[in-house]
Amino acid sequence: MIELEGIEKTYTQGEVVTRVLKDISFAIQPGQYVAIMGASGTGKSTLMNILGCLDKPTAGHYRLEGTDVVDLDDEGLSHVRNQKIGFVFQQFHLLQRTTALKNALLPLIYADHFPEEAEELAEQALTMVGLSDRIDYRPNQLSGGQQQRVAIARALINNPAILLADEPTGNLDSRSGVEVMAIFQRLHREGRTIITVTHDRQIAEHAQRVIVLADGQIAEDRMIDQPRDAEAELVALVPTEENNG
Repeated sequence: MIELEGIEKTYTQGEVVTRVLKDISFAIQPGQYVAIMGASGTGKSTLMNILGCLDKPTAGHYRLEGTDVVDLDDEGLSHVRNQKIGFVFQQFHLLQRTTALKNALLPLIYADHFPEEAEELAEQALTMVGLSDRIDYRPNQLSGGQQQRVAIARALINNPAILLADEPTGNLDSRSGVEVMAIFQRLHREGRTIITVTHDRQIAEHAQRVIVLADGQIAEDRMIDQPRDAEAELVALVPTEENNG
């Protein structure tokens, strides 16, 4: 699915050269659930931008489903972002004046072809994340956890090859964060390829594989034999007012 080979990212300001990523190489197989973890300043956000085709490396190769995206122009990168990658961000990035349904189908508007069944697809995506009864709600009528679930539905609507999540629980209370992890684990069981970028070790341990960055390099790359079970954690948590409402 993904192959990174010798990825470097360097920023130059005057005579100062800063190497943010140094010889990053790894592969991700279809259907894997991978967490990329590291403290602030370790290069994980830069790596996420490269994986999401939001930025290009200074050197190296990034192959996505066999295509080296380093060679693509802006139009080609835009197509990959729309068709191959579903993004989930910490800040949700929802349109505040429109409904959950319209937010979920937004990627289809920018697709090569707007399907006749677009609203049906959006409803299916929202049902998948447990929001079938909130499709006509606007973001200000939803809790933070519900807004993030709308964002996940939006990310899934084009059936992307990869779901890429940047600190997806960073703005959520503990229970809402675990609910998002439960959705990711269910999607993983269904065969989705998921990459989560996080600084939180507990969030990372819901994945089946953890790649740890330190000083722009891979410090650790390990499989987790028994990932944390988000569904079991939800049972143990006391419901919050937000999640009851």
